[in-house]
Amino acid sequence: WTRAVGAAYVALFLPPGPWTLPLMFLLGGSLGAVWVGIAAWLRVRFGANEILTTLMQNYLAYYLVVYLVAGPWKGRQVFGFLYTDRFPPEAQLPRLGDTLVHWPTLVLGIAAALLLQALLFRTPLGFEWRILGENPKAARYLGLKQGRLLLLAALSSGLLAGLSGVGEVAGIHLRLLEPAQISLGYGFTAILVAWLARGRPLGVLLTAPLLGLVLAGGDALKLALSMPFRVVDVVAGLLLLSFIGAEALSRHRLVWRR
Repeated sequence: WTRAVGAAYVALFLPPGPWTLPLMFLLGGSLGAVWVGIAAWLRVRFGANEILTTLMQNYLAYYLVVYLVAGPWKGRQVFGFLYTDRFPPEAQLPRLGDTLVHWPTLVLGIAAALLLQALLFRTPLGFEWRILGENPKAARYLGLKQGRLLLLAALSSGLLAGLSGVGEVAGIHLRLLEPAQISLGYGFTAILVAWLARGRPLGVLLTAPLLGLVLAGGDALKLALSMPFRVVDVVAGLLLLSFIGAEALSRHRLVWRR
């Protein structure tokens, strides 16, 4: 949501031009890095649990966006709804045909997956990240600077999340909306995508379309067969449960004896 705020500010209040979209991505990505960096700094400096701090930050971001779209940024011709004016054409991302797929963000996502794959498995920094993630005690024994590694990981992930937030408002909604209408829980779906990819960025290029197909199929089932949309959540939950179960079973070997 904070990333969408940065993009909306550029689109609504700065003079439009060919620099508009790059500036939207720059500001949105920077705000994403700063927002996640706050939680990482609290973890490194005070040992605060990042799950709790980020959950509390969600409420801050939510009501900040509500304040903006209901107050100073509310559209001039909007009555009874919470959203801003429509972005100018210079602040809108092109789409693939008649779909809602904004291809510049898609290209950025593929490029980010390739870059992260090389970073994690071909550089010393990526090796240190993997050690810290898999065995923090080993990282401490090896003398790795855990605070620096955590901050770098948080800033990188916040930057990428910021780019996705810009794509959401500039490629689909074309305005800043009430937070519940901007993101439909994609952040939590991304956790499942990463688990299915076993933490490999290239694997995300396969698991993300898979989950997207499940979600899109849920919409089709809801419209065509009048099925409850929560069936999709059940399918996603079963996928995650099956993966966790398979992960545990892979560490054991069955031996049949008489």
